[in-house]
Amino acid sequence: LASLNLMKFRTPEGEFDVESFKHAVEIVITAQEILVDSASYPTPGIEKNSHDYRPLGMGYANLGALLMSRGLAYDSDKGRNLSAAISALMSGHAYATSSVIAKRLGPFRGYPSNEKPFLNVIGMHRSHAGKIPREDVPKDLVDAAVRSWDEALSLGERFGFKNAQISVIAPTGTIAFMMDCDTTGIEPDIALVKYKWLVGGGVIKIVNGTVPEALKRLGYSTSQTDEILNYLQNNDTIEGAPHLKQEHLSVFDCAFKPSKGSRSIHYMGHVKMMSAVQPFISGAISKTVNMPNSVTVDEIMQTYVNSWKMGLKAIAIYRDGSKRTQPLTTSMDEKEKGKPLEKVAYKPLRKRLPDQRDATIHKFSINGNEGYLMVGLYADGSPGEIFVVMSKEGSTISGLMDAFATSISIALQYGVPLRVLVNKFIHTRFEPAGMTNNPEIRFAKSVVDYIFRYLGLKYLSKEDQDAMGLAKTMVENHEAQAKLVEPAQKLAEQRVVEHEFTSRLEPDPLTFDPQSDAPACDNCGMIMVRAGSCYKCLNCGNTSGCG
Repeated sequence: LASLNLMKFRTPEGEFDVESFKHAVEIVITAQEILVDSASYPTPGIEKNSHDYRPLGMGYANLGALLMSRGLAYDSDKGRNLSAAISALMSGHAYATSSVIAKRLGPFRGYPSNEKPFLNVIGMHRSHAGKIPREDVPKDLVDAAVRSWDEALSLGERFGFKNAQISVIAPTGTIAFMMDCDTTGIEPDIALVKYKWLVGGGVIKIVNGTVPEALKRLGYSTSQTDEILNYLQNNDTIEGAPHLKQEHLSVFDCAFKPSKGSRSIHYMGHVKMMSAVQPFISGAISKTVNMPNSVTVDEIMQTYVNSWKMGLKAIAIYRDGSKRTQPLTTSMDEKEKGKPLEKVAYKPLRKRLPDQRDATIHKFSINGNEGYLMVGLYADGSPGEIFVVMSKEGSTISGLMDAFATSISIALQYGVPLRVLVNKFIHTRFEPAGMTNNPEIRFAKSVVDYIFRYLGLKYLSKEDQDAMGLAKTMVENHEAQAKLVEPAQKLAEQRVVEHEFTSRLEPDPLTFDPQSDAPACDNCGMIMVRAGSCYKCLNCGNTSGCG
């Protein structure tokens, strides 16, 4: 799979750069084709299929941001028309590139037996490209899309194709963060305003960076834009903003309803967008259509029927609150019923510390509350026990901390990896919390959070620290660091609205109404949001499995 960030293919005037996009498609398809023979596969069957048919999965991300930047509503005919044209150009030019590769290297092994139906499919794609409505779609984009399918069919009839499949729309749940995308895959934005916790403490408020571009595109003056943005920053919703016209509200509609607003994209708006794009995608579109808790069985059934009628290859329906509990089910063949299952039991082994052991004692202070952490070490320097003493605390707190430290010590001695414990207990929140006297841990959300941050920084590998967001990210090369300062400052000025440090413990700030059964992130503790068939964390980028 490979996805292109659509916001990177714009001219200085804000128009879609057709030629740059085509060039990127050529490079990515060629690179993906090279990887087919170099990649490893989980099973022999998958390996054989991949070599015989060489399927690829090019796609894109940030479509929602691109539409908003052009002043187009996600749930609108104009937005769907532009999305269809971009998708048609991507797949059409990718198939043409695949045919050019086949001219040199020959088509995929399964092509001779599939030539006629394959060319029929390309012809169907070409036919749909000619039917793309041109309303509010740049003429050069539509013309290029139509030409790309003409070229793909013409080349394919002469040379065949190197790849049986060329495109899919992946959820891009993880890679979108690395690509600096506001939106993932084919999705609209989750909310216009989001909060992110900082590793060192405090919170920043981030406003969707395409809102100012959208307002400018819609004809608002600089002063009007500033007033609208100030309203958005203060109220976490754009509804009711001064100067904003009623007919422009739909441009800023998002997947979730704002906590202080009432608007969001209707679930059929998601289905219609998928339907506009599907005729130009080889595979399916990975996207979950989120439906409200109040939706009826008949409405869900009708959504499936409508999706089938609209030509979708796949759709996943998710009703808010439907997975509050997960039933456990099993299946067993009739002939296996009644047979006893073989059980193998393993007795855990405890590795105790020697009577004479090395130890370190660390004094800490959290918001004025002092304490001492003692870590007993094995001969190899790894921790095997901890003791925690809180000064000036009552017997209840002291007893709880003693019991907690004992349980962690036993876990370490029975072989529970320290990284697992650190990952589980960092970001635990309760009082006392606040600023610390440790320059490497500026802010602690609780005593437990501080203890495990300290243990992680002291005893975990650099790789584990990086994975958990514990390691310092200072650039060693000062010359390279200087080059990063200016672009980083510009990005911060554009997107970071508010930076607030506080010694008080506050609940997770949310500017939208999350799904009632959305899980907490197992990495940072923030509430996750659905992305495709998985969940992603808007704070740290962690996902429950989507790519």
